[in-house]
Amino acid sequence: MRTFPLKTLITALAAIIIAAVVANGYNYKFKTKNTLPVTGSAEYNFEADLIVWTGSYMRTSVDLKEAYALLKDDEARVRAYLQGKGITAQEVVFSSVTINRQYDEQYDDKGNRIRSVFNGFQLSQRVRVESPSIEKVEVISREVTGLLEAGVELNSDEPQYYYTKLKDVKIKLLQEAGEDARRRAETIAAAGHSDLGKLRKASMGVFQITGRNSNEDFTYGGAFNTASKAKTATVTVRLEYELE
Repeated sequence: MRTFPLKTLITALAAIIIAAVVANGYNYKFKTKNTLPVTGSAEYNFEADLIVWTGSYMRTSVDLKEAYALLKDDEARVRAYLQGKGITAQEVVFSSVTINRQYDEQYDDKGNRIRSVFNGFQLSQRVRVESPSIEKVEVISREVTGLLEAGVELNSDEPQYYYTKLKDVKIKLLQEAGEDARRRAETIAAAGHSDLGKLRKASMGVFQITGRNSNEDFTYGGAFNTASKAKTATVTVRLEYELE
């Protein structure tokens, strides 16, 4: 029986292994090339169902107790005003009181500061209304003359608008964007006389909420508009199919 040197056997075995690796690599290379990436999108127009409005007011006095008493009196007036407009107690939240010491800076003829003179305590507080009664709160945010007439100098912020069913919207849009991507892939494959194979990859793009009919730009992290009552939600989905 003929025998072969060990070195020859090792060399032959290595050649077989290398040939197998190269063949697998060749097949993998061309297999990965035969794929079709597509992007689908979907959008949904909706109206906010929750409004958030905040206002602030302050009092100043050299006597801390007096300033606090005046501020709490303002709080009672604001609370009564909101209740009179149909806002329930559960929809109203008052913040804690913020206290700041106020000073007058005095300077000499050369513009050098020489001393700080205490001139009183400034106390401030914020009120927040969160309600599904959007039109009602919008009116309150614009018309605070009743409080001004009662002696409360209330600064009104712009209302913020939210939607409480965003999870449902997101799921609906993902499904529609996926279907849109599938239709695009089928169209492209048919134009190239190919058939779609199995889905290899799927990823979701950024979920965006912008004001309807606005010129807002999409952002990398996802826009989230709260200034507009009428909104548009948009999402993209990226799919990658094998081609047969």
